[in-house]
Amino acid sequence: MPKQKQKGITFGYCDLNSGQRVYPALSDTIPEKILSSQQSADLDMFANITCVPPIGRTKTVAIGQDSIRFSVLLETNSTSVDDRDVKVTVWHDQGRHEWVDLPLRRTDDLKDTVLVNSRQAAHAWFTGDLSRQSTGPFPVSFTIKFQTGGQSGWKWVNDHSGTADGTIFFQREHEDLDFTGLFQGMSTDLTIHRESADTPQTKLYSITARVNSAKGQDSGYSNYRLGLPRDYTRWFSLVRLWSPWLAPRQGKTRFDPDKDAVLASFLRNDGAHVVCLAVSGLDDVLTVFTHDGHGNVIIRGRNDREKEGTARVIVAVASSFEVANAAVMYHARRIVAGYEDESGEVQKEVKALVDDNVKPEWLEEWYDGFTYCTWNGLGQNLSEDKIQTALKSLKNEGITISNLIIDDNWQSLTDGNSQFEKAWIDFDANKTGFPRGLKSTVQDIRKDHPQIKHIAVWHAILGYWGGVAKDGNIAKRYKTITVEKEKGVAEGQMVVVDESDVQRMYNDFYAFLSDAGIDSVKTDAQFFLDMLLHAPDRRRLIKEYQDSWTIAYLRHFSSRAISCMSQTPQILFHTQLPTNKPRLLVRNSDDFFPEVPASHPWHIFCNAHNSLLTQHLNVLPDWDMFQTDHPWASFHGAARCVSGGPIYFTDEPGKHDIKLINQMTAETPRGTTVILRPSVVGKSMDAYADYHDQVLLRVGTFNGYAKTGSGILGIFNCVERPLTEFIQLDDFPGTEEGKYIVRAFDGTVSKPMSRGEPSAFVGVNVGVQGWDILTAHPLRHFAHKQGDISVAFLGLLGKMTGVAAIAGSDAYVEESGRLRLWISLKAFGVLGLWISDLGQRSIENDMMLLIFGKPVPRHVVRRSESCDEVLEVDLERAWKEMGLEAGWSNEISIEMFVH
Repeated sequence: MPKQKQKGITFGYCDLNSGQRVYPALSDTIPEKILSSQQSADLDMFANITCVPPIGRTKTVAIGQDSIRFSVLLETNSTSVDDRDVKVTVWHDQGRHEWVDLPLRRTDDLKDTVLVNSRQAAHAWFTGDLSRQSTGPFPVSFTIKFQTGGQSGWKWVNDHSGTADGTIFFQREHEDLDFTGLFQGMSTDLTIHRESADTPQTKLYSITARVNSAKGQDSGYSNYRLGLPRDYTRWFSLVRLWSPWLAPRQGKTRFDPDKDAVLASFLRNDGAHVVCLAVSGLDDVLTVFTHDGHGNVIIRGRNDREKEGTARVIVAVASSFEVANAAVMYHARRIVAGYEDESGEVQKEVKALVDDNVKPEWLEEWYDGFTYCTWNGLGQNLSEDKIQTALKSLKNEGITISNLIIDDNWQSLTDGNSQFEKAWIDFDANKTGFPRGLKSTVQDIRKDHPQIKHIAVWHAILGYWGGVAKDGNIAKRYKTITVEKEKGVAEGQMVVVDESDVQRMYNDFYAFLSDAGIDSVKTDAQFFLDMLLHAPDRRRLIKEYQDSWTIAYLRHFSSRAISCMSQTPQILFHTQLPTNKPRLLVRNSDDFFPEVPASHPWHIFCNAHNSLLTQHLNVLPDWDMFQTDHPWASFHGAARCVSGGPIYFTDEPGKHDIKLINQMTAETPRGTTVILRPSVVGKSMDAYADYHDQVLLRVGTFNGYAKTGSGILGIFNCVERPLTEFIQLDDFPGTEEGKYIVRAFDGTVSKPMSRGEPSAFVGVNVGVQGWDILTAHPLRHFAHKQGDISVAFLGLLGKMTGVAAIAGSDAYVEESGRLRLWISLKAFGVLGLWISDLGQRSIENDMMLLIFGKPVPRHVVRRSESCDEVLEVDLERAWKEMGLEAGWSNEISIEMFVH
């Protein structure tokens, strides 16, 4: 994968000749960081200053909310903070660029606020309110300044932390805002229609423009000016990093992404979000956004057909990014579905599957199985002996996997100086590494490791990096053509299977794999379809390969497939957006590069922001494999757990972190190892926060159903100094009315809180290379015979996303007056229950626990050492001591009665 230079970024690439990862100088590996200043002597006794709303971020005040409360925590190196020695103010510009003070008052109301990883320091809280009426029509910029004594000068928190000012948006009505109020200077050749949005309080527009026809070998191009976005203060976009991958870009001045963009969003001064989506894949037209150097958004269309084409853009306006983003994606799905239905493309897929009597299968074990991949762990000189050695190493360490991916270099290939010169000869494995053939290797694996449910093999969409060997068995069996690739990726000619034989080739290939015991595939290098140089090849092969591959994996593997290097617009909209088939696993970003420390925070940042788009595709985003025995292992592991996608690891034999693996996975009653995947895809909670900003990356997800489910925030420090932030309850996805407790991964539990309360937040201190996972659990309240009682189901403790182990739960008071709790879990572990009055109860006398109706031994039930309200139940120990066995159910059913 060649390196691409852009805006201070040169990403690593694979030298496909040696099979090794190659990286440029470290300073060119990821976006250049803006490092914060260190504490100086001028800061006197102060150790840390933290504010809600957060400095360095944006905060929105909804219409109808008249003010915003500031809460500031000063942590000092002394034993106390004397009121007479400290003054704290919010220094803000009133939304009019005239800076004034908002003095804060000392308070004890927040002294019980939970501070995760709290420092050994004296704490002092200060609060004050900023009213909507006291500000102007523009966003309010603010920071915190403080004074340590009457004779001391004022100091700014920015000097202490290196953080930029915060920004508050007092949202205003935008009902009267029409399209001409969004952009100025737009081309008169654009056709604009108002559409009906599938999201509430959203204005939606579809935009079309003509694109010149292709001429001979050359595609047709057309550019149109959408215009200069009006009254905006921040922008976010997802750009085409290069042909296979997307990546985020943010800015606070003029719109100037360094690459073509698929999505662009603008945060206006009135607090409204304008999201623009370029739709591709219809009638062989590719549409993207670029700019003219002056901030104007340019629509660029590329047409591969010999008749005039249409570029399509969707624009939505709403009070939140998520709503506007959902609106454009929902409408895009409607457009694509209508087009494919009209063109007969959907019927083509359905007919092929019906003719073969293809039936859907339960795919949770494929999505949720803990997976080992051979790529980084075993390298490219792959052989059956290396695979068996790795599997034996896992077995000896007690690591159980459910899925195995046999990655690149198992295939029969021609010789060549580089991988781009090697071409695919035949279906079976190469004789050097697999002398007995693929089938024998797979048979031995399944015999020696029966716990492995699914075995996948890697291949490129066109066969291999160098295509098909012109004198090989595949070329003899199927019609081939010679195509030419664009410059930049081993440009030149390549032999591939022609469109007329692609479906037959894929059907035969996957039938061979299935007969060999393979039941899943990882199909890589799909961007090669986008790199075809000539328009006739693009229009003949892009959709044909995608459709033939889709039909083949559905027919033979029931959607057990991984799509890789496929974030090209034509594939995103044609293959990954429609919902007429099961969800596909799709790589969500460029690779995990284990050898480059600076690449790891960027990898997580990039995936979290790419998921803002891919969350709306019919896919599960795959954040790529990682290694558990690695300096950044837990950072990557935590990110995979909150991603909502699969988890793959690629350890070298004998190099494993068992503790980390146990935090990410759990064992089921049937002896399989599963990941605890939240039910909602994880994504960045702040699209506009730049990688350079000195703030924590927040990755939000959710598990369960509305009102009874739990919001999850993965917190990641991607900068080179410790960070402290307050996390408000309304920052958690899915939190609604009612009381919640927030629990950190280390077991710290907050007091009950409700959205909108001034004290509804927790603090987190996160060190360099650090992370945390916070979960907001809803409380269920009951009038009990011994008084009111509240409970929360925490899931499995000690697991990064332990709440995702909950398959179902219920709670109610019986006629007798006792409280009955019921919970069903996917796997073993230590079950956690938060009970408001547990500290006043006797576990032995007031409670009874049952598993499948049988009493649980008393000694496996205990009160948590870290929180008096948390009850812990060691289910695995109870299961073994009770002699229970898995029956027809894959789950563990627990009942608890509180007298």
